Amino acid sequence: MATIHDLTLQAKSIVPSFTVDDIQKSITFYEGLGFAVEERWEENGVLQGVMLRAGDHRLGLSQDDWKKGRDRTKGLGMRVHIGTGQDVDQLAMRAKAAGISLDADPHDTPWNSRQFEVTDPSGFKLA
Repeated sequence: MATIHDLTLQAKSIVPSFTVDDIQKSITFYEGLGFAVEERWEENGVLQGVMLRAGDHRLGLSQDDWKKGRDRTKGLGMRVHIGTGQDVDQLAMRAKAAGISLDADPHDTPWNSRQFEVTDPSGFKLA
């Protein structure tokens, strides 16, 4: 007889990938949050994308090719929550020191965590 464990996806990772307006501006933003560039993809000498790493987790960024228009809105209806055992207040201070504006300063949540909130240069929300 199959168990719930047998019937559910057993993902080892989930890697979101964002199409961004300005790849270099986005790289600088995420480096300010503590991510590091792990891989870079270029085409004809032009940077097209990167894989960022934070601990064991990754986030992909790719440069928008504008084929769907320059005015399309990005990041609506979603928020990426990043969990860490690190001091959230210290991380927020480091982000501010890197020039990142916080949407919400560090605060306690109703679900017993502490978080701050930011919006990346293309409109993607992170907590």
